[in-house]
Amino acid sequence: MASVERSEECHLDINKLFDVITDYVKYPDFVDGVSGINILRNDDKGAKIEYSLNLIKKFKYTLEMVHERPNRVSWTLLEGDLFKTNKGFWQLDDLGDGKVKATYSLDVGFKVLAPKMIVNKLVSNNLPAMMRAYFERAKEI
Repeated sequence: MASVERSEECHLDINKLFDVITDYVKYPDFVDGVSGINILRNDDKGAKIEYSLNLIKKFKYTLEMVHERPNRVSWTLLEGDLFKTNKGFWQLDDLGDGKVKATYSLDVGFKVLAPKMIVNKLVSNNLPAMMRAYFERAKEI
């Protein structure tokens, strides 16, 4: 298993950031490696989303998302090509004065021995850039 967690503070409205995190259909527009999204269910309480990624290798997986507006989006793996486990969360804490502390946590396990290059790309190398992509998207709306 591989795990990573990162927290950053940003000047954003907490609801705008939550909206970007839960606007799954737009992920291919701004999240590196996401090549497609299939929304199987989506409502205020959560969603069931099939992700298609192209990060060195193409693969798909389906997550069950739980929405707790405006503070938390969490997920667990339902099925997938590459992952044995995939669970994590976004935790958003309103710090006042237009600031939010955003924490992203991810814990993944692979069905087969995954090359270290793929593990690093998925789990930690791109995390700061991925978080910035969400923040920049929230500033645009």
